[in-house]
Amino acid sequence: MSEPAAISSGIAARYATAVFDLAKETKKVKAVESDVSALEEALAASTDFATLMSSPLYSREEQEGAIAAIAKQMKLSPMMGNTLRLMASKRRLFVLPALLNALREAIAADKGEVTAEVVSAKALTKAQSDKLSKVLAANVGKDVSIKATVDESLIGGLVVKVGSKMIDTSIRSRLNSLQNAMKEVG
Repeated sequence: MSEPAAISSGIAARYATAVFDLAKETKKVKAVESDVSALEEALAASTDFATLMSSPLYSREEQEGAIAAIAKQMKLSPMMGNTLRLMASKRRLFVLPALLNALREAIAADKGEVTAEVVSAKALTKAQSDKLSKVLAANVGKDVSIKATVDESLIGGLVVKVGSKMIDTSIRSRLNSLQNAMKEVG
């Protein structure tokens, strides 16, 4: 991990711990979970929002004002809105994606869930996602929520990451291993 990434994840972890502990104490974990989902969707959908988070061109006051308006428009919980405004005033909004990941992990751990990152060549259907979740839950021993992404370069198959374990059944990896085997022979 690079030094800036390590610093970002450290900052995000401290904010996430504070928000999660406060949410747990006030019994508002469900509200924080819906805020995390809404913010992840907003970051993925809006390049302007992502730019606001990371651009040094905006002053603290501009970022804080924009975040306050966004939090109100998105109907975020007061706890999350206040946290985002604090982050804006401290010029820490650039860690928002890492904060959301850390919060998602803390909430999942509290529920006894594990998140599996699944990369497929085509988008998984609901039935495929449910079946994969059941199979992974049987192997892991915990409930599994799936975070799916699409990478057409896989050609076919799946790459599944659960914690530190990775299962790569993609055609791309099979072709690469076949190519390496052919190099060893010739």
